[in-house]
Amino acid sequence: MAFRQTPCQIAHTDAALHGCVRRRPEPAIANPLQREPIDLMKLIHITDTHLVEPGLKLYGLDPKARLDAAIADINRHHSDAALAIVTGDLAHWGEVGAYRTFLHSMNGLFVPYVVLVGNHDSRAACLDVLAAAPRDAHGFVQGWHDTSCGRLLFLDTLDEKSHAGQMCELRLKWTARALTEAPANRPIYLFMHHPPFAVGLHAMDRIALAERAAFTEIIGPHRHRIRHLFFGHLHRPISGSWMGIPFSTLRGTNHQVWFDLSPDAPHLASHEPPSYAVVLIGEDTVVVHNHDYLDRSPRFAFSEPGVEERAYALGPVAQDAAFPVQ
Repeated sequence: MAFRQTPCQIAHTDAALHGCVRRRPEPAIANPLQREPIDLMKLIHITDTHLVEPGLKLYGLDPKARLDAAIADINRHHSDAALAIVTGDLAHWGEVGAYRTFLHSMNGLFVPYVVLVGNHDSRAACLDVLAAAPRDAHGFVQGWHDTSCGRLLFLDTLDEKSHAGQMCELRLKWTARALTEAPANRPIYLFMHHPPFAVGLHAMDRIALAERAAFTEIIGPHRHRIRHLFFGHLHRPISGSWMGIPFSTLRGTNHQVWFDLSPDAPHLASHEPPSYAVVLIGEDTVVVHNHDYLDRSPRFAFSEPGVEERAYALGPVAQDAAFPVQ
């Protein structure tokens, strides 16, 4: 199904990419529930692409080929999306050549996109190569994007001396201002690389956001308006809520983190299927579909005309004949 995109859904792109504050007059609405209905907006969430220098593989996989496959799938099925957001770890070692490779791939995406940085990234190299990286007044990779569905807020959690996340005083103050100055009658959606809380994967919890208490204090007064938190870093399909705020994260496009909640679990990677997420935002809903785009499992009809339903279900299924994988 194609979702109608309106000009106001993609307004203020320049403000997002440059991190500047651009305010526009908004009618005062006493009750947010009385605002005009909004069109359904589709977003794409991609994370942890881990690009390397051209021609190299990473953990036995080709990160560029897997990102290219994701882009081809998005172009084929979701080119009507308003925006794609890549939540960090764009490159694995922060090399300029890796960002150029990333850019070469993303130039093929039919959807406008924004990129953030993660613990494997180099902020300077990212900003030098990628125009899709927002930049605030202090040179951090953060900004916002105002839409008819609300403010999409992009945060920089990179600490270039640690794999753990960081929100320094400058970034915390910037975040507080961006939250406070968001249009009062619209929701807020947060995008970042590191989660600001533990998820039970102990090796990853040790390198989550370091300034959790300070970030929680900044977020707290606005949590009633924050409809969803999107992040990467964990390479796992995880969802839940934090301080009453729904959140989701997903697998990266290259390697994954193995699922083991034991306190002494070794920190293992895996070749589990990569995914991207399709996010549908409506007046009262945020729906997140994780799509394993390289999955080639057979597809088949639930029933066949002229065949009794039980007999059909218990018999052999003609796989892929009428429903080939695209």
